[in-house]
Order: sequence, then C-alpha cells, then structure tokens
Amino acid sequence: MITEPPRFAPAITAAVVVFVFATMLVLEHFRPLRTTVEPKFRRNIRNLGVGAIAFALATIIQLPVLIPLSRWVAARKIGLLHLAEWPCAVHVIAAVALLDYTLWIWHWANHSVPFLWRFHLVHHIDRDLDSSTAFRFHFGEHVLSLLYRSAQIVVIGTSPLSVWVWQLMLFASILFHHANVALPVNVERALVRIIVTPRMHGIHHSDYRNETNSNWSSLFSFWDYLHRTILLSVPQRDVVIGVPAFPDERQVRLGKILVLPFRRRGSDWQGADGAIRVRPHHEPFAALAP
Repeated sequence: MITEPPRFAPAITAAVVVFVFATMLVLEHFRPLRTTVEPKFRRNIRNLGVGAIAFALATIIQLPVLIPLSRWVAARKIGLLHLAEWPCAVHVIAAVALLDYTLWIWHWANHSVPFLWRFHLVHHIDRDLDSSTAFRFHFGEHVLSLLYRSAQIVVIGTSPLSVWVWQLMLFASILFHHANVALPVNVERALVRIIVTPRMHGIHHSDYRNETNSNWSSLFSFWDYLHRTILLSVPQRDVVIGVPAFPDERQVRLGKILVLPFRRRGSDWQGADGAIRVRPHHEPFAALAP
C-alpha cells in the first residue's frame, strides 16, 4: 500500500491554497454575501499577519512531529485502520473521514473549554468574515492542537499520504466556507448536505452565542447533522459577524489580538444591555436560508 504523499506535495498544497484564495477574492469582489464593516485591504493585512505568525510556528513545531509520527504509525501498523488490511484508496477515504470527524470534536472543545476558547476567540472576533479569516488563527491554538493532532494520527492509524490528502482538502474547504461569496441558494442547499458552505459557516460566526455553538464541521457537514448541531435557518441579512464584547475596530488590531488570550476578560457574549446574546430557533433543521 502506498503510504507516502507525492514528491511535490508541498508545492501542490501551496498551489491549491493560492489558487483557492485568489478565486475567493475575485468572487468576493463580484458576488459578496454580506456587507462588510471594515476596509478589506486592512483586514487582509491583519489576518494574513496573524496567519503568517501561526504558520511559521506550525512549520517549526508541527511538521517535524506529525509527518514522522505518521510514518512511525504506518510502519508499526498502529491504530484503528490497521486492525484490517485495506486497499490504499479505502484507507485514505476512511482516514480522511475519521480525521475530519475528530476535528469536529476538537472544534467543539475549542468553544466549550474556557482555556481553549481564549485562543480560538481570536478567530471569532474578526468583525467581517471572508477568505482571509481562514488564516486568522492564533499561534497558541496551533501549539495546543499539536498534542491533539498527534493523538488523531496514533489512534486512527493514518499514513502520511492520508494526512496530506486530508489537509489539502481541509485547506481548500476552510478558504471556501469562510469566503464572503453569495452562491446561488439552490446550489448551496445541495452542497451543504455534504460539505460546509459560506452561509452555513457564516451562522457559526454570528454574534449570538447559541448560533456560534452550532455548525462545527470543517470539511464534511455530516457531523453536525449526526450530532443535531446543524443550524441553517438564519437568513444572512440577520447575521452579525463577531463577538459582542469586541464591537470596536480598535479592539481587534494585530498587537491586541496576539496578546488577547493572555489577558483577563469579562463575558465575551454579553451585549450592550449586559445580557448574554441568544435567540431561539424553532426550526433549526429547516432548509438553508438565503
């Protein structure tokens, strides 16, 4: 069974990321889904700056660990997928599905565990949502994810090839579903049955707490249907992006968001009236709203 990614895997990954990001930027210009509140160029510079710091640290810390670990797992046939012999294609498909499902668990934990939320909050206080937000993850979140990613590889028994295929699909998906792109509603209603879409993920970035605590999938949307955490019925015109405690542009500048996880704060979800922002939904499983 083939276990290694192709020789030019890093170049392929870089090309896919650049192509998808550039495509989303063009579509965001011509078919925006939501009206923006901050100048796009300034936000792009900020988000790419946060992403560059996180990527540099991830390259230094994660790559020397995760790929050698996956080789070690494959050589010793450790993990669930090594309980039986699988053709290469079946192994990759099963590994991608299990990696994506366990990422759903990690995303849920980042919203549910206060310590993890301190770092993931940096991603959510962006006051707009577009493809540049896909890069906006605090370097501390990447560091914390190292142990979890390592556990995923060992428990599942993923090969280096499976890890690369999953990450390639994940990078493309994250850039796509963060994009501020208005796809035809009928197209998105078909896509959202399988993958995460811009309208679905836009609801996840709402400034209402119960809406943010939904739609935790990152690639395949199956997991939210499975756990009944899917929420599609919120019209995009009613979605305000961000977190209530951070309504001011001055609060989300680069220097402040880098130190944000290390500072004491009050409740992130209190609105101007002091109440936690939630709104009920009587038909969360209704069709995706325009």
